[in-house]
Amino acid sequence: MLTSEIIRRVKEIQIRTGRQVTDILAGEYMSVFKGGGVEFDEVRPYVPGDDIRTIDWNVTARGGQPFVKRFQEERQLSLMMVADVSASQDFGSQTRTKREITAELCAFLAFSAIHNDDKVGLLLFHGGIEQYIPPRKGQSHALRVIREVLAHGREDRGAPPQQEPVANRWTGMIDWWRQRGDLKRRQPSVPPPHRTTNISQAMDFLMTVRKRRGICFLISDFFDHDFERAVAAANRKHDVIAVLISDQRETTLPDVGLITLQDAETGAVRVVDTGSQGFRDGVAQAANQRIADLKKRLGSLGIDCIHVDTGENVVDPLIRFFRMRERRIRR
Repeated sequence: MLTSEIIRRVKEIQIRTGRQVTDILAGEYMSVFKGGGVEFDEVRPYVPGDDIRTIDWNVTARGGQPFVKRFQEERQLSLMMVADVSASQDFGSQTRTKREITAELCAFLAFSAIHNDDKVGLLLFHGGIEQYIPPRKGQSHALRVIREVLAHGREDRGAPPQQEPVANRWTGMIDWWRQRGDLKRRQPSVPPPHRTTNISQAMDFLMTVRKRRGICFLISDFFDHDFERAVAAANRKHDVIAVLISDQRETTLPDVGLITLQDAETGAVRVVDTGSQGFRDGVAQAANQRIADLKKRLGSLGIDCIHVDTGENVVDPLIRFFRMRERRIRR
């Protein structure tokens, strides 16, 4: 059963995104994502300048004069949204969590696709594959996609997630300590699969279930390692676009003295002194370097990256991406 809270959030996202999709994003989407092929339309008499490879020799023989085949672009596409629903996605220091930003982003993309008569599908993943919804058309299907992103993992279906104490909320950015090997206390040896992130497995699954070329938006905070090979393989078959979701508290810590930080995915805990300027600078430097390195690695694989912060409007990064793609196509 859907809770009133989830229904309210779905309606809110639908209202907020509907007009912007119609007025802004639908045209941008159409200009960037072309059809996946061509289909036969009709035959017509040959006109000087026509490509001789399009001549229909059977009709030409019967009619006694040359005829050519006419084709039209196959407009319909399949858009897959591969969304990370691991534990770190529930973090948010602004008005919305990364999961809510993901749902809003999925809404804009889904409604843009539906507006252009394309199909929309969804793949939810964490340390494993959580849910797969094959691409279909229709507004009700698009609303289901949004609902599934919002509703996934809700233990208490009757109430929204409770706000954690401020000392335990900045969970995502301590991944850089984990990479350095500094987190040794209270770190579970095997974190529960639903809390972790496994992008490689998601990409491998996508390659298995989606044989025909399509568009894939990979939406995650990318707190994972060694996923480049799988993403590159998927990009050779599909048009993969990476969407990095981040929060300003993952790069900038305020001075609030001693606090306890917990990694949302591994459960590793560390007490830190945010009163130290050197510590805060170290967090900012490491977090910004992680983002820069991620964009560089994706770029080397020919994969575009859209960066969305929980404190900003989701539409602006999408518009910048569409216009960048359009300029590239025109060259």
